[in-house]
Amino acid sequence: MNWQTLASALFGEAHTIERRGDVICGTAQLQGQTLAVVGTTDHAAIGVETALAQAKFILDTVQNHPGRAMLLLVDTQGQRLRHRDELLCINRYMAHLGCCVDLARRSGHRVIGLVYDQALSGGFITSGLMADSCHALPEAEIRVMRLPAMSRVTKISEEVLQALSLSNPVFAPGVENYVAMGGIQSLWAGDLQASLLAALADANTADQRAAMGATRGGRKLASEVTRRVLLA
Repeated sequence: MNWQTLASALFGEAHTIERRGDVICGTAQLQGQTLAVVGTTDHAAIGVETALAQAKFILDTVQNHPGRAMLLLVDTQGQRLRHRDELLCINRYMAHLGCCVDLARRSGHRVIGLVYDQALSGGFITSGLMADSCHALPEAEIRVMRLPAMSRVTKISEEVLQALSLSNPVFAPGVENYVAMGGIQSLWAGDLQASLLAALADANTADQRAAMGATRGGRKLASEVTRRVLLA
């Protein structure tokens, strides 16, 4: 689903969302409340400019519209792999974006993430996964690291990782596996506006991902390990 179709499904004509390069941003009206909407499109590779543009929109919302709910729309292939971006410390800019989302949450803004197309690597970690809750469309594609890259990092053969991915969601891409692990709270199908309203109405802003992963069987130890660390 492209962002224009998504915006229409969520808000009808009651929005000012527009595209600026790979960034989409604007405001929308939903049952009497105004939402700030920001994200990326066309499988954007998150470079310095893209990260800063999203961060600026979020900071402007925090400064000028206290308490306004935010919707983060995710469609990214991850960080841009260019020498220029590495020299400019893309890791710091992406961390800055994540910190801005965290600041918005701590400042009383309800922040909802929605993966509507593709979510890969750091571009997903510093946006949708920083929200109060992150949701996805059923046809979305989600993975943080491809198995060949995971093999190089972990020094485990790709064949072994491929076998593990058949039974363990931690090693497998796909939106269903991220639901099982708790990274995606729910899939939105059918009435997308109703799904967004339900997410905004959920008053629980605590991080429930580890607990959901344990309940759903996708991450069986994270919640218990976290509990033991906190008690230590």
